[in-house]
Amino acid sequence: MFEVTLSIALLLLVAAFFAGLIDSIAGGGGLITVPALLLAGIPPVQALATNKVQGAFGAGTAALAYARKGHVDLRAQQLPALLSFAAAFAGSRLVPYIPTEAFRLILPVILIGVAAFFALKPGLSDADRHRRLSPALFTALFVPLIALYDGLVGPGTGSFFMIGFVLLAGHGVLKGTAHTKLLNFASNVGSLAAFALLGAPLWKLGLAMGLVQIAGAQVGAHLAMRNGAGLIKPLLVVTSTAMALRLIWQML
Repeated sequence: MFEVTLSIALLLLVAAFFAGLIDSIAGGGGLITVPALLLAGIPPVQALATNKVQGAFGAGTAALAYARKGHVDLRAQQLPALLSFAAAFAGSRLVPYIPTEAFRLILPVILIGVAAFFALKPGLSDADRHRRLSPALFTALFVPLIALYDGLVGPGTGSFFMIGFVLLAGHGVLKGTAHTKLLNFASNVGSLAAFALLGAPLWKLGLAMGLVQIAGAQVGAHLAMRNGAGLIKPLLVVTSTAMALRLIWQML
């Protein structure tokens, strides 16, 4: 059984706070928490599973904060959330049987493309845009695809949901962020359910980090709602680029 010392636990709690803050605005909180868990000496599978425990708290808190201000209708999004949960659960269950190295090879290129889109696309704001997919098609096709990816691989899920809501569903940046957090919460819980069947998560550590993530997510969500696209867009560019560079560094 892996044991965490008090000093390491405190550092992980600090990492969880900042991860919750960043993740609630632009995604990419796993950039902070997964390396921190691995540096603490936690085996990779347990680190990923424990990250899903604490990440669900942050995404769920952010989703509720956005919902209270009317940026996402939780009742209207029940079906997309359910599909996100089921697809992520299926993805995590398939991990032992499907090689994911191909995803990891092309992922940095995709993430850099996401960063370039938000950095260079003119006119991105909090106003809704032209819808390219109907809500039914978006829910049936795009949502399960990204959630399945979250269960299989994980990094960049928030960025992919975000670009889908903005580019395909026609949401403004703030509204897209709010909907992303809800579906990311559902996919986190679905993936966690699959990991839990394997007995992988360190529950006490994950729950402690999750409670701290709540505070960080509250701060981040309120900052995002106050500043809108002016804050969300630069952070999306930074987090997507950072994820790409981290994956390239891992491969090298």
